[in-house]
Amino acid sequence: MIRVAAVGDIHMGAGSQGTLRPAFETLPDCADVLLLAGDLTRHGTPEEARVVAREIKDLAVPVVAVLGNHDHHDDHPEEVGAILRDAGAHVLEGEAAVVTSGGARIGVAGTKGFGGGFVGRCAGEFGEPLMKEFVRYSRRSADGLLTALKQLDERNCDVRIALTHFSPVPDTLAGEPLEIYPFLGSYLLAEAIDTACPDLAVHGHAHAGTEHGMTSGGVRVRNVAQPVIGQAFHVYNLPGREPAAA
Repeated sequence: MIRVAAVGDIHMGAGSQGTLRPAFETLPDCADVLLLAGDLTRHGTPEEARVVAREIKDLAVPVVAVLGNHDHHDDHPEEVGAILRDAGAHVLEGEAAVVTSGGARIGVAGTKGFGGGFVGRCAGEFGEPLMKEFVRYSRRSADGLLTALKQLDERNCDVRIALTHFSPVPDTLAGEPLEIYPFLGSYLLAEAIDTACPDLAVHGHAHAGTEHGMTSGGVRVRNVAQPVIGQAFHVYNLPGREPAAA
């Protein structure tokens, strides 16, 4: 059994130092990897990123992260990502990482993602250049996720996980106002996930949403925004790959 700890939307700032570290130090007892599903800072400043970095530095389990919209707000996402990488995290955007823990190879494909809405109530690539670019950005994010997931097929992983900030499904948005669903996720992410069929999809962003959801193709989706799970992280147990027959 492979144990996946995950949390998003921790929104750390100058006064947050040390609030999560005690819980994170218990991870070796209950998890094989920690996934961070974006919105790790309040305003995306390098100073806030350093607070997050100190919370995760030298943890005894691998850390894999994506950034969220808050982490882009100060227009320094590259610096935020670099600070987290210096602390040991794998920070993904249209990329894949394979981490080893307890002998298991855990593959994670990640992207921030973007909005646009869901089937029947979604933005289309039509009209003004700004609207077309909005949808194209969502599509590029989804295409990057799919490419990363396909790369994991070639890397002998025991489990494969899709990690995003924005939601791939409306299920996990239940509790949020319907009017803002288009700004909370996109069906294009779900299309990518269903094409590649990972073992689990994890996202954040929807603070008033619901933890459990599923894509139309049957992939489990979990909203791990901290206001939803109500704790420092939640652990999901995934069966590893069956050993080959002798």
